[in-house]
Amino acid sequence: MNQKPRVVFLDHDSLDRNDLDLEPLRNASSSLSLYSTTAPGQVTDRLAGCQAVITNKVVIDDAVMGACPDLRGILVAATGLNNVDLEAAARRGIRVFNCRGYGTSSVAQHTLMLMLALVTRFEAYRSAVVRGDWQRSSQFCLLDYPIEELCGMRLGILGYGELGQAVARLAEAFGMQVVAGSLPGREQQGRPCLDELLADVDMLSLHCPLTDATRNLIGAEQLMRMKRGSFLINTARGGLVDERALADSLREGHLAGAACDVLTSEPPAADNPLLAANVPNLIVTPHCAWGSRAARQRIVEQLAEHLQSLHQL
Repeated sequence: MNQKPRVVFLDHDSLDRNDLDLEPLRNASSSLSLYSTTAPGQVTDRLAGCQAVITNKVVIDDAVMGACPDLRGILVAATGLNNVDLEAAARRGIRVFNCRGYGTSSVAQHTLMLMLALVTRFEAYRSAVVRGDWQRSSQFCLLDYPIEELCGMRLGILGYGELGQAVARLAEAFGMQVVAGSLPGREQQGRPCLDELLADVDMLSLHCPLTDATRNLIGAEQLMRMKRGSFLINTARGGLVDERALADSLREGHLAGAACDVLTSEPPAADNPLLAANVPNLIVTPHCAWGSRAARQRIVEQLAEHLQSLHQL
């Protein structure tokens, strides 16, 4: 490509909330068009005449590529590529780029925050103060909800890549004993299999990808294998956990608590089992673990590098 590409960002609001520096993108493109969101029926019109598209979740399939003959590059403002038809892109000679490693620190700190909030019963105590329970107390303190300590707990991690290891380092700083487990079908010497891991740890944190092999990795049977009074953290992918089984386990008191930053369908339906009001000691955050300003700025910088790479072809 002899000149800088014309670029369209189809779902700009999924990345930038007017707090990022977009100059790297502007400098790497001949023109940059930003759209807050894009409906499926708007995609081809907005991509007319452009050489590169940036998308986070908007689908770029074979039909879109066929209707946009000038398209030379697809840049995904995330790691997952499930919204792009990779075979069609390869067949048409369209390069596909994704972003990697941008959210390690952000997700790791969010994971530890969820652990701390669960074991300290932060939300329960904060709500008690808002209700006036402390103000009406006959004692100087409230100890109505059982408080645990991370120190001394055994933390099982499934998915021991860059992110899992970052969580392990933070957990060890709190005195936790970290055990990296093996995923089914990917057993590794020196790492316990899933069943062994579940029975051994006090807390389980998921950091593995969602594949056919890991879908519903943690279901009713696996939850029952976990220690009574243990905790589950999922900041990876919603489909890893059977959501109804998790809600049931919490209601029955088998798990002491759980926290999820991801759900199977996003945004979730109102009837999602984990959004019910009567699920005890459950924290759900809206897929925001990755979203620190620094992490999102790193995505901008990686996207700019990809545009420069496309320009140099």
